[in-house]
Amino acid sequence: MGEPMSGPVRIVSLLPSATDLLFDLGLGDRVVGVSHSCDHPGVAGRSVLTRSIVDSSAPQSEIDRAVSEAMRSGLALYTVDGPLLDTLKPDLVVTQGVCEVCAVTPGTIEQAVRYLPGCLPADSVLSLEGTSVAGILADLRALAGAAGVPDRGEALAARAQAEWDAVPPVTHAPRVLTLEWADPPFTGGHWVPEQVERAGGVNVLGAPGVDSARTTWETIAQTDPDVIVVMCCGYGLEQNVAFARDVLGRRDLRAVRDGQVWAVDANALYSRPALGVIRGAAVLAALLRGEATEGASVRVQ
Repeated sequence: MGEPMSGPVRIVSLLPSATDLLFDLGLGDRVVGVSHSCDHPGVAGRSVLTRSIVDSSAPQSEIDRAVSEAMRSGLALYTVDGPLLDTLKPDLVVTQGVCEVCAVTPGTIEQAVRYLPGCLPADSVLSLEGTSVAGILADLRALAGAAGVPDRGEALAARAQAEWDAVPPVTHAPRVLTLEWADPPFTGGHWVPEQVERAGGVNVLGAPGVDSARTTWETIAQTDPDVIVVMCCGYGLEQNVAFARDVLGRRDLRAVRDGQVWAVDANALYSRPALGVIRGAAVLAALLRGEATEGASVRVQ
């Protein structure tokens, strides 16, 4: 991390994973603005530029209905404070184009600043697009390059790849269902199936690089997984424990009867395209061996 500082001096990150990566790169002091979802401990006191139109404290079924209605109506799920963004005068704004539900997209930024005198030039907005582990590492390199520290990005990506390759998989190949939402159920998508496979499991629903998909409990019963991992997007371990307890009533499922329903810290390890996904694979491998990881996973019974 001894590379000389260069590149943008003022960075706005409208994506929690990008904020995490910027701090991993040693660039936290350059971050002048963040999204309402950015929870890295280093962002305290930074300007918050976004808000969600959906009440994240509502029950999951109500959140699903609100999101579905907004999508049908063509409404953006997030708003950006354009005047504040203009006031901050960032050299680089980081957003994403992977999921309209998860975070601000470039289109939302464009709408927010369209009529402002200091309208952002296109080359000052970096959209991260990774939907796989390789894509996350590519985004890390792109972010480091845009921030003027490409060597740091290369070194960090190489270290992360080595840690990924070193995750010790289980050998008994249990059939695993990951739930990115519980009511209604959505299966894990993007890099999550890769994490399951890296851990030695067989992913029963969903495929690497593909969006999380709505399913039914009838379909889940037909696959009858050996292990269910509740990793609801946007939530930490404690909240996912609560969601997992709701799954315990489904006694028709082998995983429930065998005591193989687990909750994990989705925000830190599974939901975000950041380096936490590397540790997330190791946590999955541990729980497939029946081992809880303090602060990261727990068997729910």
